[in-house]
Amino acid sequence: MRLRPRARHDRRTNTQVAGGSPVPADPAAFPGTSDLVLPRPARLALTAGWNLAESLGLPVVAYFAGEQVGGQGAGMVAATATIWLTAAFRKALTRSVPGLLIISALVLTLQTALVLATGSVLLFLLQFPVANLALCILFAATAPTGRPLVARLAAEVVALRQPSHAHPGLDRFFRGVTWLWAGIFAASTIGLAVLLVLEPTAVFLLLTTVVTVAGVVAGTFLSVVWFIRMLRRSGLRVQFGHA
Repeated sequence: MRLRPRARHDRRTNTQVAGGSPVPADPAAFPGTSDLVLPRPARLALTAGWNLAESLGLPVVAYFAGEQVGGQGAGMVAATATIWLTAAFRKALTRSVPGLLIISALVLTLQTALVLATGSVLLFLLQFPVANLALCILFAATAPTGRPLVARLAAEVVALRQPSHAHPGLDRFFRGVTWLWAGIFAASTIGLAVLLVLEPTAVFLLLTTVVTVAGVVAGTFLSVVWFIRMLRRSGLRVQFGHA
């Protein structure tokens, strides 16, 4: 007569163990059981480039074209119309609109409303710190939730695919990095507000570009370093998958 092995429960994980071989309730609890997947480098560059082009590049081109025809106000209107048309095409073709595109459209709409409200040069300049403040609030509002904004942007902008099971380390990373970007936009808001008071218009516009680029570079660098440290601590790996 053959004896059938009886299943038992491991007290530490409360998970059924068949034949003495433990099966974890959460595969992410053990290193190497789940991986993060990115497209191959060429596809990754194309995906990120396309998202940035439609969210930032197209509105900039439309702004300069509109400005040449009808001045500053026409440029802002052209940029805003372009980005909302892009969002509409996205919705019609793919039935979804990327988060980065929505953020850019909302911020640009706010900026255009400020510019057209009075035509004041001061309000035109005020749009830059106000836009950063809006981004700070948006990131901070999603950071403590189950869907931090950076996680959504990572999936849309670079097509990052997360493990099938929730991973505590990865969840903490996305929440923490979302708070990081909220802090960067808060610092940019304060810095631009101070520059607006202290510097003449031409210098302010130049420094606005410097502050914006510096903030994006710093945030990207810190996010990448944080991501690498998270991978090492959690045992997750990054694989290049679909082309």
